Amino acid sequence: MRKKLVVGNWKMHGSRASNALLLSGLKEAGPWTADVAVCVPFPYITETALALTGTQIAYGSQDCSAHEQGAYTGEVSSAMLADVGCRYAIVGHSERRAYHQESDQLVADKAKAALAHGITPIVCVGETLAEREAGQTEHVVKRQLAAVIHTLTHCIGEIVLAYEPVWAIGTGLTATPEQAQAVHAVLRQQLRAATQKADAMRILYGGSVKADNAAQLFAQADIDGGLIGGAALKAADFSAICRAAG
Repeated sequence: MRKKLVVGNWKMHGSRASNALLLSGLKEAGPWTADVAVCVPFPYITETALALTGTQIAYGSQDCSAHEQGAYTGEVSSAMLADVGCRYAIVGHSERRAYHQESDQLVADKAKAALAHGITPIVCVGETLAEREAGQTEHVVKRQLAAVIHTLTHCIGEIVLAYEPVWAIGTGLTATPEQAQAVHAVLRQQLRAATQKADAMRILYGGSVKADNAAQLFAQADIDGGLIGGAALKAADFSAICRAAG
């Protein structure tokens, strides 16, 4: 059995005061049987690290640079993230692909940079509503994953994959457990063709996961946890999702 993983993506939310409250609430609510992590804005990583010392909750970033170091103003390297103890880095989130025009290859390069410094990349793939309605879901997610497989080669087994249908992010819409499972199964099959570790790899679902739908989603054969957005900003909601993963 693959151990479930629940990751909170805080996106561009938080303050020192609200973060302290949220982390305090999570520490009181745990521990959980699932693996749990929070991916926080860059300025708060160190404070988060200190707050989570001695707990089961890991932490990470919401992005990383594809570059090792150099004149890249505003970028944050994986070496820096490793230096402050990050375990995870989200790469290829749909918001990065859409708002920052990140290509499939750039996402793959970021994943490679993270792995080079011992950070597990959470690689996101997913289709827009227009692509789903055009019957292109499988083509889109397989294309996005193929770039990562080609770039990482034998290291592909070290990533966490996240399927996040773009039409279900922040909209309140959610793929049915059956719809999500169908795409997860496609991704698992693609991974099987690339690595013998495919059946041990975790594929998360992201897209308006809430306390009241988490258990149904997590019960699917190939859904190994969640990448949680809005619900990760409330300790009670996020901890309920973590319990559902148990």
